[in-house]
Amino acid sequence: MARYTGPVCRLCRREGVKLYLKGDKCYTDKCPVTRRAYPPGQHGQGRRKLSEYGVQLREKQKARRTYGIMEGQFSRYFEKASAKKGVTGELLLQLLERRLDNVVYRMGFASSRAEARQLVRHNHFAVNGRRVNIPSYSVKPGDVVEVREGSRQKPRFKAMLEAPARTVPAWLDVEREQWRGTVVRLPNRDEIDTPVQEQLIIEYYSR
Repeated sequence: MARYTGPVCRLCRREGVKLYLKGDKCYTDKCPVTRRAYPPGQHGQGRRKLSEYGVQLREKQKARRTYGIMEGQFSRYFEKASAKKGVTGELLLQLLERRLDNVVYRMGFASSRAEARQLVRHNHFAVNGRRVNIPSYSVKPGDVVEVREGSRQKPRFKAMLEAPARTVPAWLDVEREQWRGTVVRLPNRDEIDTPVQEQLIIEYYSR
């Protein structure tokens, strides 16, 4: 299955929650989820109750769509989390949160994960002084993520610096004026505001 390129607001409506896929629009009253809080399509308001499997599938799809990754990628993240010692659900979300495109978004250097992914691919960011253009690059505690010096004067980044700063999670330390942030530690579950129930994802892959 190829990457979804249709209207992303339909994905939020399908899952019934804000996935913050549209950037600044998600924080306004124009968000379709608040105006039409039901799945898209002519039968969206009359759908039947989901089965146990359907609920598990929706949680898996919600997580996958939130982070904008493909089915195969998500399965590999789950396998990696399952192989580690600890709570599988929390480890899975930690792996997803540690993606470079997500970290750029969490630091406030992009309005959405999709924009962060594009900026990373276009060589605008460096990790520990080295250019990295792989959105799935996994950062670790102590890593410094910064906007490359040649990109700081571009209109998009100037607008970002002038916009109101979003709340930054405690596991990140951001210096907006210096165009950089540091990964202080791994995030705890209560610091990951992704609207998913990871236990249902575990049940989905355990079937």
